[in-house]
Amino acid sequence: MAREYSLENTRDIGIIAHIDAGKTTVSERVLFYTGVSHKIGEVHEGETVMDWMEQERERGITITSAATTCFWVPTVYNGDKQHEYRINLIDTPGHIDFTVEVKRSMRVLDGACVIFDGVSGVEPQSETNWRYADEYSVPRLCFINKLDRMGASFDNSYQSILDRLTPNAIPVQIPIGLEGSFEGVVDLLKMKAYRFEGDMGEKVIEGEVPESLKADAEKRRHALVEKIVEQDDDLMAQYLDGKEPEVDKLKKVLRKATLANTLVPVLCGSALKNKGVQLMLDAVVDYLPSPLDLPPTKGTDPKTGAELAREPKDDAPLAALAFKVASDPFVGSLTFFRVYSGTLKRGTYILNTTKGVKERVSRIVRMHANHREEVEEIGAGNLGALVGLKDTTTGDTLCDEANPIVLEKITFPEPVISLRIEPKTKADQEKMGLALRRLADEDPTFRVTGDAETGETIIWGMGELHLEIIVDRMKREFNVEANVGRPQVAYRETIKGEAEAEGKYIKQSGGKGQYGHVRIRVEPMESGKGFEFVNEIKGGAIPQEFFKPIEKGIIEAMQKGVVAGYPLNDVKVTLYDGSYHEVDSSEAAFKIAASMALQEGAKRAKPVILEPIMKVQTLVPAEFMGDVTGDISSKRGRIEAMSDRGNIKVIDAKVPLSEMFGYATKLRSMSQGRGNFTMEFSNYEEVPANVAKQVIEGRK
Repeated sequence: MAREYSLENTRDIGIIAHIDAGKTTVSERVLFYTGVSHKIGEVHEGETVMDWMEQERERGITITSAATTCFWVPTVYNGDKQHEYRINLIDTPGHIDFTVEVKRSMRVLDGACVIFDGVSGVEPQSETNWRYADEYSVPRLCFINKLDRMGASFDNSYQSILDRLTPNAIPVQIPIGLEGSFEGVVDLLKMKAYRFEGDMGEKVIEGEVPESLKADAEKRRHALVEKIVEQDDDLMAQYLDGKEPEVDKLKKVLRKATLANTLVPVLCGSALKNKGVQLMLDAVVDYLPSPLDLPPTKGTDPKTGAELAREPKDDAPLAALAFKVASDPFVGSLTFFRVYSGTLKRGTYILNTTKGVKERVSRIVRMHANHREEVEEIGAGNLGALVGLKDTTTGDTLCDEANPIVLEKITFPEPVISLRIEPKTKADQEKMGLALRRLADEDPTFRVTGDAETGETIIWGMGELHLEIIVDRMKREFNVEANVGRPQVAYRETIKGEAEAEGKYIKQSGGKGQYGHVRIRVEPMESGKGFEFVNEIKGGAIPQEFFKPIEKGIIEAMQKGVVAGYPLNDVKVTLYDGSYHEVDSSEAAFKIAASMALQEGAKRAKPVILEPIMKVQTLVPAEFMGDVTGDISSKRGRIEAMSDRGNIKVIDAKVPLSEMFGYATKLRSMSQGRGNFTMEFSNYEEVPANVAKQVIEGRK
């Protein structure tokens, strides 16, 4: 039977981190200590609850974010009546190829636990995830994990958070011992030591701070209290008068500062050795927001565009956001949603305002990784999934028909890599179309396009691993066997100069002819701005009804480019003159004329090819550093920084994506299998002339 909880005692949180920092291990401990699972699943044994896909268990990485609900009574009793809290938890992937999962989870979560590896500290994907959390103003706390590992350092990891993420991070715990002698943590506010005993660390034992740590703990507590009292005038006055504020008051102010993103509490532990996870759950309850702590959700009226707000109340009008679509082998399509206000009930009709369609709510489930619990309704501030919605995709708003609202959509990064794919047999052909459509519905960074000239199907994604998993899922989940070509780079084109051009489309053939005539000006825009259409027609040189087809014609022509047929980007097009014919002018004629003008103008405006540049971080033992830096330079890479992480050298570089295929294998052979790297998209840059020549030849 589902238990009911007040919103005040609900927490919607995500666990985010770089790949291999231990997110899934932390999530598994959370499930065990909260009683959801009765056995701890380990990533290295392929037995985890949260990583339930076969591909995740084989590779030992998280690919898709898994949602679950668990219940927690705080460990450290503080004299209040003990409440049980409901925690809705999402475990997200750390690999850059699946960054979409983190981004969409951040959009619907109220708080986040950011996990760091105690040896490596802040890594590239931690920075990307931190940026997403900043984008959606998500309050967060940090958990420095793996302090039992060789080379672990709480201070170095904490310093990397200060240097690379935020100067507002402040430790509320310090470790007792490190590496092999790591045995527990000291709570700086309470000045108590906590050790974890029992087979699975389930017994939390409170004790006195060890003598050897007392001086350091006092010093750090002093710094922590000063940071907290700066956030509150009354406490500040009390503190300056020489009175020590009570722990409960300090906690309340720290909570307020965490919610406002002005302080970020830092905790520590080792999930694998079952130390510190219960205190992290206590911190989630103490410092991260309930749905009531956040301002009302903002949206717009679909008819008037006016701003609307929705309070997180069960009796308010319904407003929910679909943040993920997944295909489930047993129930078909599952749409994950977050209810911001109102109650979603079984058997009712809801309006999808993004698409303008009505959907019937036939089944609502609460998810526990890949297990489902049927429920009658889900109230404000909670996460759930709907079975069998027909038209709803990621980012759509679901609401009452009587009170329509459109919530802010989620923006996703553009895919940067593509593959040719073809079915092996005639029987696979039909199944492949269905499989690709289902997978594209699930993942907004995965695209399917057709090449009109060759008739081939092209799939696009965020990286080689992303597309490899897609092809693997087609085979396992949809029984589709397919052949794939070599990965291709998503080049773009742009212009560097300004030009004017005229497009005339006149066709006379007895009877009604065709007449369209436009004059346009094309000019470059700054990188990443996309496309802008400006209409400067005065005095009716072209009637209003032809403006839309003209813009459409320009957009279509931009898809084909002018140098090597890649899409044109970052161009501003101004329509400033033209003419029309009373009888012969038509929408089609103006569309063709605009398309001709754009092609003509772009050719004169110094067109160039752009290529995706990747941010690459390579980690290698010092003795291989010369070989690796030489190899990066030979790939047209720019080395931007080098640093030390223990006895490992860290090389940060920007390298064109076209040079990075097969790098994993090459790096392994150069470093006797001891090097590894991470890569994420950075920006587009102009291709050097010799490479541009090869790209153009390749297209022919």
